Amino acid sequence: MKFSLAAIAAIASLLAPVVKAATPDDWRSRSIYFLLTDRFARTDNSTTATCETLYGVCSKTTVEDHGRLDYIQDMGFTAIWISPVTEQLPQSTADGEAYHGYWQQDIYALNSNFGTAEDLQNLATALHDRGMYLMVDVVANHFGYAGAGDDVDYAIFNPFNSESYFHPFCLITDYSNETMVEECWEGDNIVSLPDLDTESTAVQNICLTRSYDNEDEATANGNYEPVDGLRLDSVMEVQKDFWPDWNSASGVYCVGEVDDGDPTFTCPYQKYLDGVLNYPTYFPLVRAFESSSGSISELYDMINEVKSDCVDSNLLGSFSENHDNPRFASYTSDFSLAKNALAFTILSDGIPIIYAGQEQHYDGGNNPYNREATWLSGYDTSAELYTFIAVLNQIRNYAIQWDNGYTTYKTYPIYQDDNNLAIRKGSDESQIITVLSNVGTDADSYSLTISGTGYTAGEVLTDLISCTNVTVDDSGDVSVTMTGGLPSVLYPTYKLVYDGHPC
Repeated sequence: MKFSLAAIAAIASLLAPVVKAATPDDWRSRSIYFLLTDRFARTDNSTTATCETLYGVCSKTTVEDHGRLDYIQDMGFTAIWISPVTEQLPQSTADGEAYHGYWQQDIYALNSNFGTAEDLQNLATALHDRGMYLMVDVVANHFGYAGAGDDVDYAIFNPFNSESYFHPFCLITDYSNETMVEECWEGDNIVSLPDLDTESTAVQNICLTRSYDNEDEATANGNYEPVDGLRLDSVMEVQKDFWPDWNSASGVYCVGEVDDGDPTFTCPYQKYLDGVLNYPTYFPLVRAFESSSGSISELYDMINEVKSDCVDSNLLGSFSENHDNPRFASYTSDFSLAKNALAFTILSDGIPIIYAGQEQHYDGGNNPYNREATWLSGYDTSAELYTFIAVLNQIRNYAIQWDNGYTTYKTYPIYQDDNNLAIRKGSDESQIITVLSNVGTDADSYSLTISGTGYTAGEVLTDLISCTNVTVDDSGDVSVTMTGGLPSVLYPTYKLVYDGHPC
């Protein structure tokens, strides 16, 4: 197996035993819980300690040593994604501290706030023992420096300790200018983010050419493969032809951050990486369910656009919240609307990603206010969205278990009106029909007639949300009763003969 030195240099020499690299196909069936490491749990197990959301490192912590993996796994998640683990800019600045992991200074050292090499090994081992995967966030685009971009002391960076490794200073001011985006710098004059010259052979030789091709060589050098996947930060800020070699060298599934809602811009990056975060669907998804006046037709159309423009919509990262965008509950406090957004996230195309705190209906707005400490919820496993996410993951995991084609079948929208959307996913024998609504909690019950389901006349279906049954009529249509603004998830009743389903 191979891994890119720059991709996981800080963890390459840390972990054993070597595990088989997880391929993109291995990841299709996974669902991911994403957490900012210092915001998830504390070493003292406190659930009341304050967290200065804006500026500080909230907890010098690791994930596994608090026994909190049960909290994640009991929601049905089969993978976690953690913050970048490399050593960070150490000082406090007017922009805060580097708690998030995106201001690295040494790719060969671990962030001491996140624990030791042994702690990271323990996390990887604990996850693998549970049959779960570990995804680590990595940054190939930039380093972090406290000060203005025209006055950087490059000698403090490792291994890129010379100005010659970086693009000349200029701040990105126009994201429609591809050359500027790829060659100028993110950040500001409080915390500069010196931009690596990834076109440079010297940089590429460090990033890409040193890799271990087999387990014996890795073991002999004290290097072990700890991770099953990589989330790549700031992908569109690096030239496209850099990424295929990175992806290949890593030996694991790579999903990149391309923060753009245009599928004709974002989808082509899947020619260079296994997957990207599905920002094109994220924006219309939030708009569709943030209120009863949201545009269902925009979301309907985007499903089809992404299927058409992306290489494989089932290898995209599907999400409705993350640490860079306002939380869904900052737009509306309505739980039924949140449940519909979650149902789409987990039961449509792609690898679902739920952001820590989403299950507790956290409502932080723009970064950094959307980076609240999870422990302040008390890890409430009876919380309404916690239990709902568990049901959705249970449905998806059950469907995958009994339908080999579920994770490659591309979602097909079969119904829309001003307030409702129905999507079909799965093989003919065990299709799931998910009916979504943006009418909200206080709406009266109503019925919809859904055609094009693929079910046969007289077939009995179970709504896996309400655990009630409905029969397909002689025309093959299904009459669905929508109550309390909740989604409906239909599945053939005769398939519910094995353990693992919610009804």
